Amino acid sequence: MDRRPALAALLTAGLLALAACGGGSGPGADRSATQPARAATADRAAGAAEVAEEPADGHGHYAEPARSRPLREGETRTTIAMPGAYTPSAPYGTGTDDYRCFLLDPGLEKDSWLTGTQVLPGNPDVVHHVILFQVPPEQVAAAEAKDAAEDDEGWTCFGGTGLEQFQDVDDAAWLGAWAPGGRESVVKPGFGVRLRAGSRIVMQVHYNLLAGQSPDTSAAQLRLAPGRRDYQALTTMLLPAPVELPCRAKHADGPLCDRAAALADVKERFGAEGNTADVLYFLCGGEPKPGNTQSCTRTLAEPMTIHGVAGHMHLLGRSIRIEVDPGTPQARTVLDIPLWDFDDQGSRSIDPVHLDAFEQVKVTCTHVQWLRDRLPSFEGQPDRYVVWGEGTTDEMCLGMLQVTRP
Repeated sequence: MDRRPALAALLTAGLLALAACGGGSGPGADRSATQPARAATADRAAGAAEVAEEPADGHGHYAEPARSRPLREGETRTTIAMPGAYTPSAPYGTGTDDYRCFLLDPGLEKDSWLTGTQVLPGNPDVVHHVILFQVPPEQVAAAEAKDAAEDDEGWTCFGGTGLEQFQDVDDAAWLGAWAPGGRESVVKPGFGVRLRAGSRIVMQVHYNLLAGQSPDTSAAQLRLAPGRRDYQALTTMLLPAPVELPCRAKHADGPLCDRAAALADVKERFGAEGNTADVLYFLCGGEPKPGNTQSCTRTLAEPMTIHGVAGHMHLLGRSIRIEVDPGTPQARTVLDIPLWDFDDQGSRSIDPVHLDAFEQVKVTCTHVQWLRDRLPSFEGQPDRYVVWGEGTTDEMCLGMLQVTRP
């Protein structure tokens, strides 16, 4: 029996940095004013929620929402926002990225179904991506303590939320995400993510310091349905794969063209969460092998049905593909993006694909160094050996599946 599925639950939180950038919300999305405080308000109208004016405390405001889809029968729309403005900076004194987590309260007095999300970035120039995580009632006290332990709004959180030592990539705590190209995401009728009464939300914001260090006050709209409804529960499975992109020959003598040196640099910039590049081999097997194309094959520990898919890479990404039952007569491709566009990371609904225990899913990514010569973000930066990292100019290979389980 393949022991790798069991290892999935033991990966460090760095895998959840996921970078989530799976624009829109969870990949099961159906694509066919408020107060900036921990509490939220509900909008029962069928149109878009009103946008708050600039708060009296001068903290700033968040972006006007894009055109929202009409609410369905019984749904409400609740807006949660950062309690105050936050000015990003490199938390360890080096690097060009800041990951910050903010604890928000949607005011859930009863169990509810989350049926859609829309992230409202307050300062789109510096907000690289946003991920929403659920915090069940039993973790709220720990989250409040973590929030209170650091000065300024929120806490540093490269990787996941930092509330758990280990994260389960087979059943991630994701609720939704935003990246360039994202829009309101609404799940298919009869589906939702279960939120228990008293749950909180962590909004993880990745700030790209290459775009400056101006203040941000971001928010998110949650679409909710009554918890008494007989919906099917959606969960998120993450499919990370290694990145082992070597320098081009003419740059091979560069100081960061050695893998060990490049990995040490990532760890310096992101702390303990910077070890994802090595941890991935516990999940995917094998050993680091330089090359433009890398993949990871996972064996399922239980049956599931895939309803939606998404992919995530950064600026050096060229293509990404997700397959089920690879290398067999039943092989199918459920996601194929032959030409990656960082500014279009929207999720995709698919016709349901059922898989049984011990069947496999595979994610494959291709990255290229020559894009450095064409993108302003890399101006003045020579080639480096690229491994998985949290930064805007680092790289990731991540597939995301929205699934139901028996």
